[in-house]
Amino acid sequence: MSGWESWADAQLREIEDQGRWRRLRVLDGSGPRFVLDGRPVVSFASNDYLGLSAHPHVRVAAAEALARSGAGAGSSRLIVGSLRPHAELEEAIAEWTGAEAALVFASGYQANVGVIATLGAGALIVSDELNHASIIDGARLARSQVAVYRHGNLDQAADLLAGASGRALLVSDTVFSMDGDLADVASLSEICGRTGALLVLDDAHAVFDRPAVPPSVSCVRVGTMSKTLGSQGGFAVGDRRWIDLLVNRARSFIFSTGLAPSSAAAAQAAVEICRSPEGDRLRSVLRTHTDAIRIGHPAPIVPVVVGDEAAAVAASDHLLAAGLLVPAIRPPTVPPGTCRLRVSLSAAHHHDEVGRLAKVLAEL
Repeated sequence: MSGWESWADAQLREIEDQGRWRRLRVLDGSGPRFVLDGRPVVSFASNDYLGLSAHPHVRVAAAEALARSGAGAGSSRLIVGSLRPHAELEEAIAEWTGAEAALVFASGYQANVGVIATLGAGALIVSDELNHASIIDGARLARSQVAVYRHGNLDQAADLLAGASGRALLVSDTVFSMDGDLADVASLSEICGRTGALLVLDDAHAVFDRPAVPPSVSCVRVGTMSKTLGSQGGFAVGDRRWIDLLVNRARSFIFSTGLAPSSAAAAQAAVEICRSPEGDRLRSVLRTHTDAIRIGHPAPIVPVVVGDEAAAVAASDHLLAAGLLVPAIRPPTVPPGTCRLRVSLSAAHHHDEVGRLAKVLAEL
């Protein structure tokens, strides 16, 4: 056995010894109702918050784009891989978000990496400690000085920015993916307005609202089509100068094949629904479901913190035995001692399914 094979086997044993072995589940069906290992389950693990991945209008739009433009973009968008569905989606997203321009990436991860690595190059990057991994990796790729502030501690963030000798960038999730809590966008905007820092906000999990940033503050917002919009891909929005710079400098955009045209068309159809009375109705249903699990919680991500890793896995297994798929979130995703069940709600859930989940959680 080579040294590399021995190393790989040792790594696998270490993961297993730590009780952190993971395997991929293979589901059949369409969310949130699936068949897993021959048993019906209701998934409370998806980020398809409005249930748009299976919406008839979204499915038809994807099928029509597939028939018209094929299964893939064929190349990087700068090498003639930019298709009509990409341009139409970017126009729709810019209008939806009230931005001057938008740029679509092949994933939300690529969007964050591209924005942070491009705009943060040569600048001080100030980042919330609970920001998503894609933000952390983008900051690493920027090869810049990175200062991390304690979660939500805006006084510390302001102090770090005050010490910057040149350009500075302040970056934060707006909805944090493991706790479902919100960033104080108004205060983040005030800090950037006072210090001249560029504000970068990751709206990936924003579904109920998207707090505005004053026009006087330089801001780029990142979003994803794989959650609220039920499709695939990511995007950045902001003033035209930022988007033009990303087109010409963002390596995750330049060196990746463009988003599949069917995914782009599906996302555009989902944007249309989000902006319609049906979108308002779906958000209202989602609000009701969220309140049924935790009244007043600001996002459809509801953590049930267990603490102990084995106890969190056991609780998840108990829920699965009841036909409810709720993942146990463990290190390295969350710090040791904060293992949890991550309940993710969707407007596509039925009221009785949410009631059943609430009952089993109460028993636990």
